[in-house]
Amino acid sequence: MDNRNGVKIRIRDLNFYYTDFLAVKNVNMDIEEHKVTAPIGPSGCGKTTFLKTLNRLNDLIDGTRVEGKVLYEDVDIYQDHDIIELRKKIGMVFQKPNPFPMSIYDNIAYGPRIHGLKKKKELDEVVEKSLEQAALLEEVKDRLNKPALGISGGQQQRLCIARVLAVEPDVILMDEPTSALDPISMARIEDLIQELKKDYTIVIVTHNMQQAGRISDSTAFFLHGEVVEMGLTDEIFINPKDKRTEDYISGRLG
Repeated sequence: MDNRNGVKIRIRDLNFYYTDFLAVKNVNMDIEEHKVTAPIGPSGCGKTTFLKTLNRLNDLIDGTRVEGKVLYEDVDIYQDHDIIELRKKIGMVFQKPNPFPMSIYDNIAYGPRIHGLKKKKELDEVVEKSLEQAALLEEVKDRLNKPALGISGGQQQRLCIARVLAVEPDVILMDEPTSALDPISMARIEDLIQELKKDYTIVIVTHNMQQAGRISDSTAFFLHGEVVEMGLTDEIFINPKDKRTEDYISGRLG
């Protein structure tokens, strides 16, 4: 089923605690298919914590708990989802490129192998397709068996995107994916995100307001763990309804 205007993830009354600290407060949000949604806000406002609630990466931290619902395709991920399958479907790209200390080929093939793909011909096809989708194939096709740590930072980040794509996700979460990169590498990844949203739903946390304005369809402004305002990016940036949003976007807050 491919509903181009559908809602991919529904968040209802979401609270997230680190022990007693309430880091995400009463968030209600719809994340639409084939769109780029950008949570923005000052450091420590809960953006990254919120992002990690969408594929339960916060489960890895002791003492955390969740209230409310995160519905992925109308199933609550905190009740009825196999966590390995969930993280296959909702992949994550981190702030710093984190290739595994192995070859470029093995980085991409790692996930498909874990999920049971063993035939070399099929793995070759997945590796090629994923690198192509991540706009990296032409640059590395002659060095697939060389160490992934030997390529540039920008290439490493596109490799990490390819690694996520290799397991055929549905949603891609990105946590400040260009903050460690030079402007040229940043522009390449921004172009890539625009291309990828044709096939995937993307949620990208960014500190870079100009970046959010360039690449996102919807923006959610977080402050102290709460969503102050969410809407179409152009409307949030040009005509915010809340004074705090306006202050943040104009640089007076944060």
